[in-house]
Amino acid sequence: MTVEPGVRTGAESDASVIARSRDEPEAFAALFDRYADEVHRYLARRLGGEPADDLMAETFTTAFQQRHRYDPSRATGDGARPWLFGIATNLVGRHRRAEGRRFKAMARIPAPADHEEPLADRAAARVGAQAVGRELAAALAARHRDVLLLVAWGGLGYEEVAQALGVPIGTVRSRLHRARSKLREALGGSDPTTLREVPGHD
Repeated sequence: MTVEPGVRTGAESDASVIARSRDEPEAFAALFDRYADEVHRYLARRLGGEPADDLMAETFTTAFQQRHRYDPSRATGDGARPWLFGIATNLVGRHRRAEGRRFKAMARIPAPADHEEPLADRAAARVGAQAVGRELAAALAARHRDVLLLVAWGGLGYEEVAQALGVPIGTVRSRLHRARSKLREALGGSDPTTLREVPGHD
């Protein structure tokens, strides 16, 4: 059975919700219910809790205002998800300085020592998506940071990242490769390729 992107079993597709909301604005609330928590988690990891609250609300306000411009034919993966993450990432762009300060502060915090955790697990965690933030302060270019964090923290595949940022998929691959090279240097040669990549989207 083929499932349309953005369709959940027994639920109206994202594209249908957006189309209906053009005449029935209250219908747009379904999109908020589906993605607000996910968008908020992504923003909180990038900017912290309080800015995330504001930007999550602004993301959906902007999406609502731009719903007439949503093009379902460009949707990949989970329907409106890349579109929403693209809006959220653009809003983060206005808060680059706050994000830079946050990453620098994270970089100064020593990793917790857990002597009961197996060494292999600690090593794997060090290059996992959750641990990347402390090392990321080593100054990735903003455009490389967006690609890396949409994959690592947003859980988007390459095609979804390309759609979110409005760039070709080849550019996504190139920026991610450069970001990982920088991380490899920051991590002392460790390979950060354990960052999540969504199967079937490569």
